[in-house]
Formats: sequence, structure tokens, C-alpha cells
Amino acid sequence: MVDLNGAMSYASFFLVFATVYAIISLGLNLQWGFTGLFNVGVAGFVAIGAYTSALLTTPAASDRLAGLGLPVAVGMLAAMAVTGLVGLLVGALALRLRQDYLAITTFGIAVTIQLIANNATRLTGGPFGVQFIPKPMQAWFGTGLTWTLAYLVVSLSLLLAYLAIEKLVNSPWGRVLRAIREDEDAASALGKWSFAFRLQSFVIGSMLMGLGGALYAHFVGFIAPDDFLPILTFQLWAMLIVGGSGNNRGAILGAYVVWGFWTAAGGLMRGWIPQAEQARAAALQVVLIGCLIALMLVLRPRGMLGETKVVAH
Repeated sequence: MVDLNGAMSYASFFLVFATVYAIISLGLNLQWGFTGLFNVGVAGFVAIGAYTSALLTTPAASDRLAGLGLPVAVGMLAAMAVTGLVGLLVGALALRLRQDYLAITTFGIAVTIQLIANNATRLTGGPFGVQFIPKPMQAWFGTGLTWTLAYLVVSLSLLLAYLAIEKLVNSPWGRVLRAIREDEDAASALGKWSFAFRLQSFVIGSMLMGLGGALYAHFVGFIAPDDFLPILTFQLWAMLIVGGSGNNRGAILGAYVVWGFWTAAGGLMRGWIPQAEQARAAALQVVLIGCLIALMLVLRPRGMLGETKVVAH
């Protein structure tokens, strides 16, 4: 007999994480899909958001700094603000680079952030991470906050993020981003300060990544440096490629499809592969996602939902 409560809980659990990834994917889509910024350091910005909100909202701890016990909403807003400031600093220094050079720089920054989280024990807890991260609305519902309610919270966050980004990319500002992506020299010749627009896009995208990191931290309740390894960046790029860059709905759809593919592959391997071999076989998940990307690039190069043309008014 099927356990309906268990099935509903698992479905909500799955949807919470897929929705969090969808928010981060929207930020990456703004940077790459609309502006052409090759950011390979997504995991680092997600980590900044997660640690910022966690350190501000957790109770005081004797073994590390911070732990201010602030409301969760304050922590999330601070996560976006801090991630945006880091994005501003990184962008001001790195966005003069192009393509491969920008990718290498952002990857190096993400690795540096992960190493800081792993070694700054007095601040981040080091490899032991940060525990007792409160859940949203815990003051109202206590620790019994259900995954279904959690899904409603992250869904509202995704809806607000989607509406805001859609408004931006369909405005004259968004059309300038597309022009810069297609031909930056031509956009500059028309009087647009391309560096400023690219920097703005990078900062706003980073803020969404920080929001996703904060939501992840609060619904998991525990974060550690190993949560923000480069594989996270790979997963998010896969989501954007499969869903379709340059299309916000595609970025969201790709998050759900790839996360579903990832979890299904993991479940099958746990059922089919002997337990002694599962640690090594975990790499097969990455291989399967790589095959999925290759298949999409052959069959649908623009992704499941390709970019739609914007009609100028």
C-alpha cells in the first residue's frame, strides 16, 4: 500500500530544492542568457548567500563568531545585499575580461570562497559547518514546519524573482543587455556604456544566487563547505542549457528537469549498484548529466524553451 503522506512529503522535498535551483538559474540566465557573461563561479555566490543568512539568524555559539539570532527575513535580505556587494566588487575587477578569461577568474573566486569557508573556523565553523539554522516562519509554526509549506514559501520567492526579472529583461534596459551580448562594440557606438550594463546584470544575477543560497540554508538547516563544490556550478549550468538560456521560463523548467534527472539517476544507482561500489558509482550521475547536455545540444541546441524575440515598441 502506498504511503500517501510519505509520497507527498517526498514530492514537496523534491520541489523545494528544484525551486531553489530555479531561482539561482534565473540569476545565471540574466548573466549569461541575456548579457553573455560566462560566470563559472556560481557556487561561490550561492555559498556567500547561504553563510550570510545562516550566520545572522542562528543562535549564538561559543565556538564561532556571529550567531546574532536575527529574523529569517532579515537574513535573506542581508544575503542578497552581501552577495550583491561581492558581485559588484568581483564584477568591477573581472568584467573587463572576456569569455574564457572571465570564466577562469570566476571559477578561481568560487574556489577561494569555498576554501575560506573551509578554513575560517571561527566564523563559518570550518568543515563542521553551521548548524541550527532556523526555518522561515518557525516562530509561528515551530520546528514542525512541513515540506509542503516550505514549498509554498520558495514558490512565492520564485514567483517574485521571475516577475521582477521578466520586467527587467523586457524593458529598454533588457534590450540593451541583448544588444551588448550580440555586439558590444555596436552597442557602445550607439552611446551605451556597456561596462555599466554588464556590471548591473552581474550584480542582480549574483543577488538571486545569494537568495537561492539563503533559502537552501534555511530549509536544510545545516550547511558546510562541501555543499558548495564546483559540481553545484556544473548542475546549474546544465539546468540552464537544458531549459534554454535567454528564456526565464526555460531556466525554471531546466531546473526541474535536470534536478529530477539527477535524483532519479541517484535513486536507480542506489537500487542497482552494490553498496560497496556506490561511492565510486556516484560519478556516473555527472556522466549522465553530461550525456543529457550533449543530447540536448544535438537535438535542441537552444534548449527546451529557446529564447523568444522581443518586439521593440
